[in-house]
Amino acid sequence: MANRLRKEWNEFRVLIRNIPASITVIFVLSVFCMNLLANKSINLPYDFLALDCGIIVSWAAFLAMDVLTKHFGPKAATEISVFAIIVNLFFCLILFAGSKIPGMWGESFVEGSENVINNALNGTFGGTWYVLAGSTLAFVVSAFVNNFSNYGIGKLFGKHSDGAAAFFVRTYGSTAIGQFVDNLVFALVVSHFFFGWTIVQCVTCALTGMVAELLCEAVFSYAGYAVCRKWKKDNIGKEFFEYRNSIKENV
Repeated sequence: MANRLRKEWNEFRVLIRNIPASITVIFVLSVFCMNLLANKSINLPYDFLALDCGIIVSWAAFLAMDVLTKHFGPKAATEISVFAIIVNLFFCLILFAGSKIPGMWGESFVEGSENVINNALNGTFGGTWYVLAGSTLAFVVSAFVNNFSNYGIGKLFGKHSDGAAAFFVRTYGSTAIGQFVDNLVFALVVSHFFFGWTIVQCVTCALTGMVAELLCEAVFSYAGYAVCRKWKKDNIGKEFFEYRNSIKENV
């Protein structure tokens, strides 16, 4: 067991070195920002629909996972997803500590409402334990579902798995499934139990969020395809693939 863990850790270290820093930064920041923006709801004309501002950035996290899955495989993409979650939890802890430090937020200086606004800002940035726990669980589950469904859909294209059609089908398909799971798990774990949402509201929220986030990703999906093509052309990840193959040969 110790040897297996050591091999997995060494493989992860090689993976981190081989993934371009830009995609890692975008991925980690999108995970962090979508959880923070999820504190703000979006006004919609119907009561059975529910969306939050996290949708304006969550597509970036899922597109990053799709790109990583296409190039490095679902296992590697899932490991980076867990890494992003750990970083997110660390900075959420820092924000929580900041919210407990005595002082006033700049936006709270409104005559007669200073304490109310300051406490509200502390609550927003400090977070709520069940919201953070629910969002973390939802993203872990959805990342696994997204990455392995993306890989599975890609396998259906066989020799044509590197084509544009394969990339877009696997990206849209896995994102639709992954986003629905992400929204539904969060709604059932947090909104249903702590805010009294009905099951119908949970499901419609998951479907609405899935459609909205899928449309956002569709706008930028070609950029993801271009990144995959460039990575393959530039032989990105050569060290990682060689290391992984050497492990398989020694097993």
